[in-house]
Amino acid sequence: MILVTGGLGFIGSHTVVALQEKGHNVLIVDDLSNSSIEVLDGIEAASGIRPAFTELNLQDATALASLFEKHTITGIIHFAAFKAVGESVQKPVAYYQNNLGSLLNLLAEVEKAETPIPFIFSSSCTVYGEAEELPITENAPVQPAISPYGNTKQIGEEILLDTVNAIPNFRVIALRYFNPIGAHSSIAIGELPLGKPQNLVPFITQTAAGLYPKLTVFGNDYPTTDGTNVRDYIHVVDLAEAHVVALERILEGKSKHAYEVFNLGTGKGSSVLEVIQSFERVSGEKLPYEIGARREGDVVAAYADTTKANNVLGWKTQRSLDEAVASAWAWEKKIRNL
Repeated sequence: MILVTGGLGFIGSHTVVALQEKGHNVLIVDDLSNSSIEVLDGIEAASGIRPAFTELNLQDATALASLFEKHTITGIIHFAAFKAVGESVQKPVAYYQNNLGSLLNLLAEVEKAETPIPFIFSSSCTVYGEAEELPITENAPVQPAISPYGNTKQIGEEILLDTVNAIPNFRVIALRYFNPIGAHSSIAIGELPLGKPQNLVPFITQTAAGLYPKLTVFGNDYPTTDGTNVRDYIHVVDLAEAHVVALERILEGKSKHAYEVFNLGTGKGSSVLEVIQSFERVSGEKLPYEIGARREGDVVAAYADTTKANNVLGWKTQRSLDEAVASAWAWEKKIRNL
């Protein structure tokens, strides 16, 4: 059974669907702090299978130990974490407690296991900070983190590397992904942030749906083609499929090293204004927006060199920016009954 922590979240739920489509038996653990139990219905609608689910906070070491005693876990994909860059600047202690405490409790269970459990870690391009060269390769230096969120991912990777060195035959793949957007083709699951969105695309779709009068673009004086931040926006289904490929790489004994890192992105950067233009193109809607001040913690530009993931992992993206944005808008219209 594959344990997916944070499996009712945006990326987690899509990965559960992808796992089930490949025949894997899944157990979701989620504390519902930034997700909804209704997502279980969406996963079932998208995949035809209702996964096992346990509501559990990973910081509860006793409850987690009981879970591992009850189930035979053959692989772990660890998503559960607080994830908003801006919020992490305001609430650093909460981010360190949650993101690192959860990881440490999981690894304590891995240490106890008779057979090493393959581990896929949800990392982030934020570990590169303000990268010196673009596109960003896995060999790019890990820069001092700009946000506490990014730092939890850096420290998480360091913890995993130390653990790999301490547990014989333990295998880990850290997936450093860029900016996931979009929704499953069934429109049964998608991105559903609680409260005000922290990410661009749900803010665009919620603004277009009338939840906000206009979108704020945080700065237009960056050294980019149009002055707005550049990011690598990857369709969430492409991203989900990469997690399955990574897990199966370890399960099938194909890992070349005990600890491996892969960038997951499209390899192409898109500016904030280009994403807005994509939305207007696929939706036929005119999006109201204004230019605001820069946001603390934002880097100028970040997009992936995906050569290693393409050649070594045997994975590459299949879906375009327009497809991703169109699916996000279809999801927004569905949940708002538009």
